[in-house]
Amino acid sequence: MKILSLSPLFVFLGSYVALCVLGNDFSHSSIALVAFLLASIYALAIGSGKIADRVTTFSRGAGHPTVLLMVWIYVLAGAFAYCAKQMGCIEATVDLTLHLLPPSLLLPGIFLAACFVSLAIGTSCGTIIQLVPIAVGIALKTDVQLPLMVAIVVGGAYFGDNLSFISDTTIAATQTQGCRMRDKFRANLRMVLPVALLMLVVYYFMGRDARVLQQPHDIDLLLVAPYLAVIVTALLGVDVMLVLLLGLAMTGIIGLWRGSFTLFGWADQIGTGMIGMGELMLMAMLAAGLLEMIRVNGGIDYLLRHVTRGIGNRRGAEFGIAALVCLVNICTANNTVAILTAGPIARPIAERYAIPATRAASILDTASCFTQGLLPYSVQLLFAANLVSQLTGQPFSTVCVIPYLFYPMGIGLAVVVSTFLQRKRA
Repeated sequence: MKILSLSPLFVFLGSYVALCVLGNDFSHSSIALVAFLLASIYALAIGSGKIADRVTTFSRGAGHPTVLLMVWIYVLAGAFAYCAKQMGCIEATVDLTLHLLPPSLLLPGIFLAACFVSLAIGTSCGTIIQLVPIAVGIALKTDVQLPLMVAIVVGGAYFGDNLSFISDTTIAATQTQGCRMRDKFRANLRMVLPVALLMLVVYYFMGRDARVLQQPHDIDLLLVAPYLAVIVTALLGVDVMLVLLLGLAMTGIIGLWRGSFTLFGWADQIGTGMIGMGELMLMAMLAAGLLEMIRVNGGIDYLLRHVTRGIGNRRGAEFGIAALVCLVNICTANNTVAILTAGPIARPIAERYAIPATRAASILDTASCFTQGLLPYSVQLLFAANLVSQLTGQPFSTVCVIPYLFYPMGIGLAVVVSTFLQRKRA
């Protein structure tokens, strides 16, 4: 049965929850790594063909160019974040932020910054790389909860991931539905802008009584320079790999010039930062291999066939498109792949029930960002949690962030509300 091909996903979820419940601890992301390993072994066991062929299939997924690109980004991001922390760049940037923003505006200010940066650079992971370290530093110097600060950055990162003209999800949605990006942008903006504005109000009221527990130091612009360079070059559209290399080089130049460390010390810190990302790199490869096994064994095709059954009108078609991309996203843990997979199925459904291409593209993009934003094993959340663990030296789980992810929850609700508000058509 094709439904059996989806069972590794349930093995992963079941083993992850069971292990955390047995240990009464959801804070260790390493448990997710073990859960992915168990699910991967199970997927290999139930697959068809020779064991060598199954391992080859698994390895093909784990070694996909997209996965390896993420691994290289993790390597550079880990090295940059650790070096920046050790020489005081993060603390200096946090001090600058606390000087510029009153405590009552910290939460909406960070959310607005995440929205702006993600809209400009078109990638949620890039936004998380740049802003999570600053958010962590602010949380440690104020009475704002750390999971809330991380969730604000992650939520804002999905604003641009959903809307940016250079976002891979926008490109995938418009190409599969055959519409122009600017038309999709207008339709999508009408759906999610009210949510973003509401979040600014919510975060203002949540943070209006925030207090600074540690007074910021005097501003040291030289220490802030690596972070400013990373943000500015990213906003200018420079490739994220080059952005991180520039930031890493600047930490070395400034650190050596100021005597923060020796050449050997800088190299040692680079290595330590890279090793700190090892858990995340293994998790990304195990997840990709597992999901490739699910795809090859027919799990995705099973979803595509069964979700589209029973559609009878436009409203049902819109819900069907949203459900389709959400379920595929749960299986792939990648919203771009989910859109590329569900998009060709969604297009004829949209044409049959007179759903404008811009509307179908907006549903695909927004629903996938909603799902990706709330998946505890999504790349973005795992990346953010790993950065927090590296910066604080304490275990930090994606699970504790999810209750505060108001923006992804809000855009999911926006899809539902906007679908109900559409005039029902037979």
